[in-house]
Amino acid sequence: MNQKNNSNGLMKQNIIQEKSYKFVLRIIRLYIHLSKEKKEFVLSKQILRSGTGIGAIVQEGNSW
Repeated sequence: MNQKNNSNGLMKQNIIQEKSYKFVLRIIRLYIHLSKEKKEFVLSKQILRSGTGIGAIVQEGNSW
């Protein structure tokens, strides 16, 4: 994960990146469940696309 120095000079993990990464993993597991177990393909694909897009948004925000 991405780490930054805080005011004390100590390394601190970026909590937004950590939480968004965990969220994306949950979205992927949901996609697998919906597509394999429930045979729902249209909705599961849309959930996967929208849920994993958060990674790109967080990365872009960190580049500022």
